[in-house]
Amino acid sequence: MSVKRVLAKVRKADLEYGLINDGDYIGVGLSGGKDSSLLLYLLHLYQYLAAGSLDKHFKIIGIHIDLNFGEENFRPVADFFNRYDIPLYEEKSLVADILKRNLKNDKIQCSLCSTLKKGAVIKAGKMLGCNKIAFGHHADDAIETLFLNMIYGGRIATFDPQMHLDREDITFIRPFILAFESEIKKANRELDIPRIRSGCPNDGFSKRQEIKDLLHSIYHTYPQAKENFLLALHNTDKVNLFKK
Repeated sequence: MSVKRVLAKVRKADLEYGLINDGDYIGVGLSGGKDSSLLLYLLHLYQYLAAGSLDKHFKIIGIHIDLNFGEENFRPVADFFNRYDIPLYEEKSLVADILKRNLKNDKIQCSLCSTLKKGAVIKAGKMLGCNKIAFGHHADDAIETLFLNMIYGGRIATFDPQMHLDREDITFIRPFILAFESEIKKANRELDIPRIRSGCPNDGFSKRQEIKDLLHSIYHTYPQAKENFLLALHNTDKVNLFKK
């Protein structure tokens, strides 16, 4: 069962990287897509698992920022979480308007969008009293970020499972860091979680999508590559690069 498999990977990520502590109040960035919606639901389940087996108690709240791109109706998603008494906070923003006023080559800047979205979630989380923010970035996202940084930035780097922002005094965590997108999709189908599609005009036409397509072709030829790429991100003691 994919739900149990992904939940087990959330637990493993928590134990390996110390993502969640007793007393944490975690705001979950909830776009309404498959990744963030499943993350919020599984952290809801993990509350009971962690309390029973780890004697660790924490609170969660879903934080949905309406980017004003003309996203689909969020109500079905909210109704799903309300059914399980999972708390939600919703806020409208002007992110889309800001992005449209700051086009680059007549296109919305994905990096600026990411910064604005994270900033809005952080602001809402701090207002709500959260000390941590959880995002639904998964193993495939980490691998794609590695390739993006190598190809476009000339550096071997990806995001961390946990990162503290000193300036904001808040911590980002990524509990899906060990879960693959295919597993997340299967778990969503099992749970039949409603989802909304982004109204962003760049959706499906970004540099990340190009990297995703490239990796798909690599995995088709070398099926073992996906697991090995993820393993490489954890084998920090095996890194051997040029030294000055």
